[in-house]
Amino acid sequence: MEIQLKSIITCPQCGHKKEETMPVDSCQFFYECENCHFVMKPKKGDCCVYCSYGTVPCPSIQKNKSCC
Repeated sequence: MEIQLKSIITCPQCGHKKEETMPVDSCQFFYECENCHFVMKPKKGDCCVYCSYGTVPCPSIQKNKSCC
């Protein structure tokens, strides 16, 4: 399976969407919406903002490994 590095992250506050490239060697715990400046944090049970708010889970989860 090919690992996807692009994910569209959606702000839960204002609904703004932006395509981002996910890091392959670390998890991203915080992400600030460029539209409303809401700072996203992972939902309980998720390892990073991409697993919580992205269209594609982070590379670690895609590889069936435990997250960072």
